[in-house]
Amino acid sequence: MTDYSEEQRNELEALESIYPDSFTVLSEKPTTFTITVTSEAGENDETVQTTLKFTYREKYPDETPLYEIVSQENLDDNDVTDIIKLLEQQAEENLGMVMIFTLVSAVQEKLNEIVDQIKTRREEEKKQKEREAEEEEKQRFHGTPVTIENFLNWKAKFDAELVEIKRKKMKEEEQAGKNKLSGKQLFEMDHNLDTSDIQFLEE
Repeated sequence: MTDYSEEQRNELEALESIYPDSFTVLSEKPTTFTITVTSEAGENDETVQTTLKFTYREKYPDETPLYEIVSQENLDDNDVTDIIKLLEQQAEENLGMVMIFTLVSAVQEKLNEIVDQIKTRREEEKKQKEREAEEEEKQRFHGTPVTIENFLNWKAKFDAELVEIKRKKMKEEEQAGKNKLSGKQLFEMDHNLDTSDIQFLEE
């Protein structure tokens, strides 16, 4: 007959020596403990971390242990769900064997993956921003490519501006014209001018 408490005791001792800094026993009966799992540092020394709480059932390891995530850092809800699913799957696969180390190692791997994904995502975002900035720069130097449509739009605007400029000029000339008469207008108004040239010649 399996001595469950013996197996559990041995596993606890092993876990304590494997995880000296992150292993904490919360209670003896039932045996409950937490292990904090931290990913390897990613960019800017960023890490993701989770604290797992395990409780031995009476017939563990022939029964899966109870487990939950009691705290986490830098993980979003999807990641937490994925970790719970992973624990479920690993617990089922390792039934009949002491499995806490296996479960914690699987979570550790998962956290490292998450850090890599965060890193990849950040790099992608950075590249995307660089691409957008490059595009903007190109647009600025390159200007807008000419199509028939935008040329016609430009020409219509340009013609309208020309008409406006001519209209203004004519108006200004009209204004000035009130004060300044042309030679013909002067001739028509002052009849002495008719004879002035003849007089000039005679002299």
